[in-house]
Amino acid sequence: MKILVIEDEEGLRESIEEYFSEAGNICETAGGYQSAMAKINLYRYDCVLLDITLPEGNGMNILKTLKENNHPDGVLIISAKNSLDDRLNGLNLGADDYLVKPFHLSELMARVSAIVRRKTFNGSNLLLFNELTIDLLAKEVKVHDMPVKLTRKEYALLLYFIANKGKVVSKNAIAEHLWGDGIDMANNFDFIYSHIKNIRKKLMEAGSNDYIQAAYGMGYKFTGQ
Repeated sequence: MKILVIEDEEGLRESIEEYFSEAGNICETAGGYQSAMAKINLYRYDCVLLDITLPEGNGMNILKTLKENNHPDGVLIISAKNSLDDRLNGLNLGADDYLVKPFHLSELMARVSAIVRRKTFNGSNLLLFNELTIDLLAKEVKVHDMPVKLTRKEYALLLYFIANKGKVVSKNAIAEHLWGDGIDMANNFDFIYSHIKNIRKKLMEAGSNDYIQAAYGMGYKFTGQ
């Protein structure tokens, strides 16, 4: 998953970033309103963790911006405010969930994972695509019930392809999704080609069809019905 944490409390922000990153996710952060707005206007995320009380502005306006621009990012509001009005306001504006501080990081992870499953994979823990089966909780991939061992990046890339099935995804979009906005592109996408080559090899050796096609000059597309 690719996550954006918008939280002005430095200790909490860093704890969330560390927890999600150690679990193999891309986790970016913003400590204030302006930096958060800059990120959501430039990049897309599987889920945005949004504190509504921020320096320089109101987090609800960030939520409004996401919805007014029809961005698909999931939004989980994290707030010390526990009033019914605040919860209803956030949910009515389009937030996917609302979690009151303090909370356990394990619950936060579970809430975020549920949002991503709901928005991207119809809420199921099992993703079935022809001969492929992906257990989203265990992060396991099987072809015809045969386990396929993928690295974290390979697994994330396979999910990204399936979530965008039938669409051409650019090399820039792939790099940003797997490594975040801090990666130095340097017009060198050899690492993407290597990951795709490894995924195709591992899946096909296990008996899968070859679903990843190059769209020359544009990127790659995951095909199939």
